[in-house]
Amino acid sequence: MIDYVQEIERLKIEKNAIILAHYYQIPEIQDIADYVGDSLGLAQAAAETKAEIIVFAGVHFMAETAKILNPNKKVLLPDLEAGCSLAASCHPVDFAKFRSKYPDHIVLSYINCTAGIKELSDVIVTSGNAVQIVESFPKDQKIIFAPDKNLGAYINQLTGRNMILWDGICEVHDQLTTEAIINLKLLNPEAQVIAHPECDGAILTLADMVGSTTAMLKYTENTNFKKYIVASETGILHQMQKKSPEKEFLVVPKDETCSCNDCPYMKLNTLEKLYLAMKNESPNIELEADVIDRAKKPIIKMLDISKKLGLI
Repeated sequence: MIDYVQEIERLKIEKNAIILAHYYQIPEIQDIADYVGDSLGLAQAAAETKAEIIVFAGVHFMAETAKILNPNKKVLLPDLEAGCSLAASCHPVDFAKFRSKYPDHIVLSYINCTAGIKELSDVIVTSGNAVQIVESFPKDQKIIFAPDKNLGAYINQLTGRNMILWDGICEVHDQLTTEAIINLKLLNPEAQVIAHPECDGAILTLADMVGSTTAMLKYTENTNFKKYIVASETGILHQMQKKSPEKEFLVVPKDETCSCNDCPYMKLNTLEKLYLAMKNESPNIELEADVIDRAKKPIIKMLDISKKLGLI
């Protein structure tokens, strides 16, 4: 029987490979990764790596982003079926028509989108820097925000802006209900409610803290509460528990019969698939050179603005 952890560690050295993993990956993959983070941290890690091969334990748009930032390197995705409901909700052809209705607007796109949408964008943002990047533009700057309407609405509320929003959602976060949170809060009145801004606005009004995955993790690590109700994907609980083993974390269930809230796409990746991808150097993400050139500009703009604002 193959010891996947041992073999993956061997292949990392043999092939000068780095494993980048999102917080929503299974614990076994998080524990073997060289870097675990959210979209902003992963983009920065991909931009700075000296490795010859990038193995992206995440979903397709994340691996695309790594390829855009590293066109001359191999970028591997353990399972090509690992897509994203939010990215799929915004097709480039449809978005180009939508954008044409607002010729005097700039486009800020959440990083959870395809390379085709990045090509049509002026600046990419993540949930960790979106508010600050929006605020870096003058108040009278007209903005289209895509593809997540929940995140866009939350930013509008915080900043007083009136950005035009594309009608897209993350099915993992949008399916959570206020009833589920209220029920958990009734059973655990001392618990803090923390939520990702991809959740519906009604969920966010119930939260004691709203933030990116990294922000939520830091909040649970740096506050003294003993119990947290987490309105996000189940995978983040692994890091929360590692950072604060003495605390209790309750994920908001997606329905009455399930105590989990798993992203079906994130969970397609396994240790076996990770090993096979590294062994065979496949599946390999490929993008046309002109697509990379156009899609890279708004990502670099995001990283530059983030550095100027002291966010990275």
